[in-house]
Amino acid sequence: MLPADVPLRHLGPSVLLLLQLLLPSASAFFPNIWSLLAAPGSITHQDLTEEAALNVTLHLFLEQPPPGRPPLRLEDFLGRTLLADDLFAAYFGPGSPSRRFRAALGEVSRANAAQDFLPTSKNDPDLHFDAERLGQGRTRLVEALRETVAAAKALDYTLARQRLGAALHALQDFYSHSNWVELGRQQPHPHLLWPRQELRSLARAGDPTCSDCEELSCPGNLLGFTLLTSGYFGTRPSKPPGKCSHGGHFDQSSSQPPRGGINKDSTSPGFSPHHMLHLQAAKLALLASIQAFNLLRSRLGDRGFSRLLDITPASSLSFVLDTTGSMGEEINAAKIQARHIVEQRRGTPMEPTQYVLVPFHDPGFGPVFTTSDPDSFWQQLNEMHALGGGDEPEMCLSALELALLHTPPLSDIFVFTDASPKDAFLTNRVESLTQERRCRVTFLVTEDPSRAQGRARREVLSPLRFEPYEAVALASGGEVIFTEDQYIQDVAAIVGDSIADLVTLPLEPRVVVAERPLVFRVDGLLQKVTVRIHGEVSSFWIRNPAGVSQGQEEGEGPLGHTHRFGRFWMVRVNDPPQSGTWEIQVTAKGTPRVRVQAQTSLDFLFHFGIPMEDGPHPGLYPLTQPVAGLQTQMLVEVTGLGSRGGPGGPLPHFSHVVLRGVPQGAELGQVPLEPRGPPERGLLAASLPPTLLSTSGPFSLELVGQDGVGRGLHRAAPQPCAVVPVLLELSGPPGFLAPGTTAPLSLRIASFSGPQDLHLRTSAKPSFALTSNLSRVHLEQNESAWGRLWLEVPDTAASDSVVMVTVTAKNGEASTMPPTHAFLRLLVQAPALQDQLPAPAYSTDPVLNTSRPAFHFFTSVTQGGAGGGLVGNPWWTTFGVMLLLLGLGPW
Repeated sequence: MLPADVPLRHLGPSVLLLLQLLLPSASAFFPNIWSLLAAPGSITHQDLTEEAALNVTLHLFLEQPPPGRPPLRLEDFLGRTLLADDLFAAYFGPGSPSRRFRAALGEVSRANAAQDFLPTSKNDPDLHFDAERLGQGRTRLVEALRETVAAAKALDYTLARQRLGAALHALQDFYSHSNWVELGRQQPHPHLLWPRQELRSLARAGDPTCSDCEELSCPGNLLGFTLLTSGYFGTRPSKPPGKCSHGGHFDQSSSQPPRGGINKDSTSPGFSPHHMLHLQAAKLALLASIQAFNLLRSRLGDRGFSRLLDITPASSLSFVLDTTGSMGEEINAAKIQARHIVEQRRGTPMEPTQYVLVPFHDPGFGPVFTTSDPDSFWQQLNEMHALGGGDEPEMCLSALELALLHTPPLSDIFVFTDASPKDAFLTNRVESLTQERRCRVTFLVTEDPSRAQGRARREVLSPLRFEPYEAVALASGGEVIFTEDQYIQDVAAIVGDSIADLVTLPLEPRVVVAERPLVFRVDGLLQKVTVRIHGEVSSFWIRNPAGVSQGQEEGEGPLGHTHRFGRFWMVRVNDPPQSGTWEIQVTAKGTPRVRVQAQTSLDFLFHFGIPMEDGPHPGLYPLTQPVAGLQTQMLVEVTGLGSRGGPGGPLPHFSHVVLRGVPQGAELGQVPLEPRGPPERGLLAASLPPTLLSTSGPFSLELVGQDGVGRGLHRAAPQPCAVVPVLLELSGPPGFLAPGTTAPLSLRIASFSGPQDLHLRTSAKPSFALTSNLSRVHLEQNESAWGRLWLEVPDTAASDSVVMVTVTAKNGEASTMPPTHAFLRLLVQAPALQDQLPAPAYSTDPVLNTSRPAFHFFTSVTQGGAGGGLVGNPWWTTFGVMLLLLGLGPW
């Protein structure tokens, strides 16, 4: 709790009061929560990053009162656990989902951790402040922060979060790898974030810095001097005589005199010779991370900073529109829905954060239009009209790929068309991109695939011509809805429903089977349940757990309201829906499609990773998809645990994951979930079974557990996953891409499941020239190959534009294995814009000026994910009050 007798000193026009709580006796700088297996109780890069972000977010909420709601009070957050869910509930209202915010923090944290694993970064001393390369490290740190700002201003927040993660990793490493703490410093380095300020008092090349230490723990091995140094790691560069090593079991340099080392990465003497000082290093790294976040907030403004971390419960709105002559009704339907969403949500927490619009026809598609201004979006959309064309097929998937490159993760994309795709060869790549971006794609198609009349056709088209849409929808967790022109405006109403935070309820069985009802389960945390059925339906009924049924008759029924629009049926169940098992029976020609969705804040995020246990930085190397033959972990982060009904109420508990084949839903196995960290964080881990990692088909995830009173809970992942046959690592050069230059890229391909004959394809969007020295490769099990690519950036490349490089690895033509894709985002910026950041005024005291109003704030460090951090936890003691002026300046 905040002491009542804290004395305050006036140190200038603006003061940041940080209530610093005593950290636990075990803290560290390992990559992520998986590192805790090697050093239990440690604090990781992930903890420091997410804790700093939570504190700055709370400060933003304290400074900017929510519209229509009472302002937040700092005292309401002292003495309790600080959680992202609680912050969102207090600011945006109860039940407001924090899923996107926590996903954004996860992107930053995984990019931070990846610096210890990626081949191009893990051994680079400049990226870790090793080998006394302190000036070079500061240059690279500031470059990464500058790239963060440039990418955010270019509206590529995914790239911005990647560069922010890299910057924070280096910043935090400075306090663990240098002797700043050993010099007795109590505050962050005043010049580290300012490139025009010289780093002074640095050890020179010939200055001895360490004495020999043959023990694991080396508390007194630094020689008595006041110069700043850092340890050498490995053999590149080699350690000069008399210099300090990084230290630890895996540091080859530490076996050469002077032995030992000075890193404070962990609590374990086997990894960290200065483990006894990592508490102080962690405190300073946390304060420095808060400085960096506040610098970004000052540079981007509150709106831009909120976009960077997705500090909103709202989604984006993305339309891909066929503009050929037959599309008049569909374009009007899109306009009506967009107008409805803009008017209904303007000024509310659910107002879309970004609008994306991509037109297409044949032979062209684009350009993409992106904005955060609803009026600009509406004006652009209103100027679109159906012109020319009218034949089939069209460049739909090219336009969808463009939309995916510019749409934020965890978004819905809606495609309006009446034509099949001309560019079906892009299907696999677009499928992978939807999963990499975790975006759900819904196709609204005003064309019957079995109909012979309609559009003019250049050629006889297959009745399977819409299969690429089906494949993309399946991979993304979306759907394909066939309807008619006269119903498109009514059916398009699902756009407004879908950009709310919806979960899809799993059905058993997954597809309609004659004479067998579909079963789904409703729990007490669901509301606004909607049942959608489309196809040649002759009848259906829905039954609730009490046995009350409702048929297909339109209008109000005992369970809800039924609407019919041609072959599309929608039943909106009355709130609150009864908890328990519901049934749906459908009689129809062919295979009708049934989808049940509901609103809830209780959901989950997940990602995969490879345990890296044999090395200087044990942790989990993040993956987008599991790789065949590799031991793979799945980390689950449950969001919305605060929806349990109030503080102190019993928490929901998820016990295991059910794995199912897609699309039929056959059970592939059940995997137990193990909690990681405090239960209120909702962090769980599972080890994927080897049998799953040998399959090639997609699979879905279902979390199963109980709510606080023992009733069943089921949540399904919004889109399926797939085991990819090989590991692809694609890395780019540090810094920006400059127009008129050629950028070298690095590619690693590894197989862990047997012989692979791979064909490689490369592409860039925009279509810059891209060459590679590797087009085919044969790999045996546990074998890797390296390749180089060269990206030519033309003189005409627009500054602040983003380039997406894609590498596709596919087995021989006869193979049924899906291709593997790697995506790399790079930023183009003209050299004239890569200016040095202006330095603020400063004093000899480590105190920097700031232009922000005074505010009270606090920090804490805990284990776990983006769920939150401990504030005033009773097993901690109050450390005291630190006054720190943050240099937000003109950066």
